[in-house]
Amino acid sequence: MNRIIKAFCSWSGGKDSCLSLYRALKKGINIKYLFTMFKEDGLRSRGHGLRPEVIKKQAELLEMNFIYGQATWNDYESIFKEKMLLLESKGVKIGVFGDIDLEPHRKWVIDACSHTNIEVYHPLWKEERRHIIEEFVDLGFKSLITTINNNVMSKRYLGQVFDSKMIKELEELKIDPCGENGEFHTVVIDGPIFKESLKLEKKGITDVQNYSMLDFILK
Repeated sequence: MNRIIKAFCSWSGGKDSCLSLYRALKKGINIKYLFTMFKEDGLRSRGHGLRPEVIKKQAELLEMNFIYGQATWNDYESIFKEKMLLLESKGVKIGVFGDIDLEPHRKWVIDACSHTNIEVYHPLWKEERRHIIEEFVDLGFKSLITTINNNVMSKRYLGQVFDSKMIKELEELKIDPCGENGEFHTVVIDGPIFKESLKLEKKGITDVQNYSMLDFILK
């Protein structure tokens, strides 16, 4: 892989995007940017509900430049496409995404990049979910559960470490331990590509519809 060709990673702050980043780097892809979409007020990331300062700190610890967009769900696609043009203008040729096996997600990403010459790359695509999360843990990445779907999980899981024990416990509860269907989200705080661990402090729980999010701030 040509290290001169620039790439970006679509970054949620969680385990799947992190493992995708790791694999892409190991393949020799020259990832220069992390890209995250935030809510329209810029106070929380879409999906994972992380504060911008938390994700910016992740980027710093990963030695990556950080680019972001802010949007409502109604203008999410148009803002996303604008940011793809911005990344392309910076010489980006490859976009790394963390989708695993949900075809509508993959199709949306491909369509949202189709107005550019950015090649869409999914390092985890169609791999067995259990293998993906085992690899993530075995590599030494550490993450915390930051969001849960109250319809399938208890709030007691918020803030817990996502490790081999947690994987087993979730499987025993018939919960997909990969969380690919939105059962939960994580925030990665350490691993082999981090300069040092991300230190976070818990600041209460926010409920949004059927989801609960543990609010983290930087220590």
